[in-house]
Amino acid sequence: MPTLTWQKSSYCPEGNSCVNVAIDTAGTIHLMESSDPRRSILGATPKAFAALIHVLKENEAHRG
Repeated sequence: MPTLTWQKSSYCPEGNSCVNVAIDTAGTIHLMESSDPRRSILGATPKAFAALIHVLKENEAHRG
């Protein structure tokens, strides 16, 4: 896997439980949980990532 530049979620409070996002040169979007960066990396297409964000924004129960 190429080296990725990670960006922390703007909704992340202080601490180690944050979602980080990166995009590679092929356009794949990667998600990582910052408290476990070596084992919790998920890859998604831009379309799948957009669908995830849409669901999270529309469903109040997913908000922290």
